[in-house]
Amino acid sequence: MSPDRSQTVYAASAADLALRALDALRGVEGTALLAEHVERADDPKAALAAIRVVGADAFAPYLLAEAVFHPDDAAAVSQSFAVFPPAVSTPDPPPSGPAEPWIVAWRDWATAALLARLTGTQGDGTLAPRPEGAPTDHTDWQRWSVRMSQLSPLALPALDGPVHAAARAAPLALARGATRAVLRRDFPTATRIVRWLALLHAEGVRLPLDPVPLVEHLRLHGGGPRLALDAAIARRLLGLEAP
Repeated sequence: MSPDRSQTVYAASAADLALRALDALRGVEGTALLAEHVERADDPKAALAAIRVVGADAFAPYLLAEAVFHPDDAAAVSQSFAVFPPAVSTPDPPPSGPAEPWIVAWRDWATAALLARLTGTQGDGTLAPRPEGAPTDHTDWQRWSVRMSQLSPLALPALDGPVHAAARAAPLALARGATRAVLRRDFPTATRIVRWLALLHAEGVRLPLDPVPLVEHLRLHGGGPRLALDAAIARRLLGLEAP
């Protein structure tokens, strides 16, 4: 398979898993959605890669709705880490190191931490240790809010850490970043930032804008299963959909 073909297959599998998670969040999908995604795939390796790409957001139905976490799902997540292992050591945060590996490490940690929580195991560093650092220079709110959007899979209940503390410390920067992204018609980035605003709202943090009209506006703009999943998670956090 050519590299371009491989990337296309992997992207399609990730989109399919995001759609499955969205259906489960809405109460449509059955049990063991992650395991079934792998079992029914024409390319199981691509399906395992999709679990790593969608990451912690695949757990949204179990955290925000009434979906029951299945042991087969835990096995599928563990297998995805075995086939696509994270870095042995956590990368340095930017600017000491490049941003992309550090962002991936945070997203891996979120997946591992939620797996540990849902399976009742001790600790969250078995599959992926927690990186150091967080986006802190929110005075440069344009760059900072984009970086926070890249970390949006951490914007889920049951997770906490320095990235969440950074979000709580700068709701105005998040609001500015979301508004700018909407005006630029960058709806995926806007929706990912709004997830942080929705999480802060759920925690009782006072916000400089009402996130409800914003997320309702964003969910009307399409953008595929990934944007739809981000918007649905935000709506759940805002209490706009019953669990």
